[in-house]
Amino acid sequence: MARSIGCSFSRIQCTPDLLPSAVTGIYFFDQKKSDFVFRAGPVMSNIVLVDEITRATPRTQSSLLESMEERQVTVDGTTMPLPRPSLVIATQNPVELQGTFPLPEAQLDRFLLRLEIGYPSREEEDAMLLRFEKASPLDSLAEVATADEVLRLKGLAQEVYVEQSVRTYLLEITGRTRTHPSVQLGASPRASLALYKCAQAYALAKGRDYVLPDDIKKLAVPVLAHRLTLNTEAYFHKRSKEKVLEEILGSIGIPLEEQT
Repeated sequence: MARSIGCSFSRIQCTPDLLPSAVTGIYFFDQKKSDFVFRAGPVMSNIVLVDEITRATPRTQSSLLESMEERQVTVDGTTMPLPRPSLVIATQNPVELQGTFPLPEAQLDRFLLRLEIGYPSREEEDAMLLRFEKASPLDSLAEVATADEVLRLKGLAQEVYVEQSVRTYLLEITGRTRTHPSVQLGASPRASLALYKCAQAYALAKGRDYVLPDDIKKLAVPVLAHRLTLNTEAYFHKRSKEKVLEEILGSIGIPLEEQT
């Protein structure tokens, strides 16, 4: 992704002994300059991959909060903006639990989307074998856009129109997550804003300058599911967050165009 848009990339391998300073950067004393100099951490890149994020301690996980929300980093009282565009991608192994730490709700709420990759189909896996047969396609990956073009598209997405009934539909979905009997902690106002912005970007990618209710419905699960906390009874009955959201979506009527 970073190569495709000509941006800087860094990777953070999370381990239990990873310190917050290894993420944000530190000030160290340079004997040649006789002064303290800032050594930027990997978070000071356009695209940051946080691998196995649940293996980092909560203290280290919290070092990403400011960069993910305010797009800046504060070290020793000095605040520095991150390069634009700025994106944090994290991976989590859902199988292994030993040596891992749960992600707090505040951090989960800062991730725009959660996607589950799963296994590829046989056709997709066969195509993968052919692509990597002689060389890695990443070695010859060419730039198809620039950072400035990405920022321009981001600005265009913010201009996509969202009609009042569609906004009401969105708010009804997030509101129902706060009153559903299986949900202990529902979607936050940040979640509503995330779903709103995702719908605008999705509509733009589809070549439209307006958002459809189906855009909201399609994005509701990947945007909201990871932000919910189910109660003990729901976990006891092995109910998933995705299933709860599907129930909510099925109980809300989709706004239709008025007939004239």
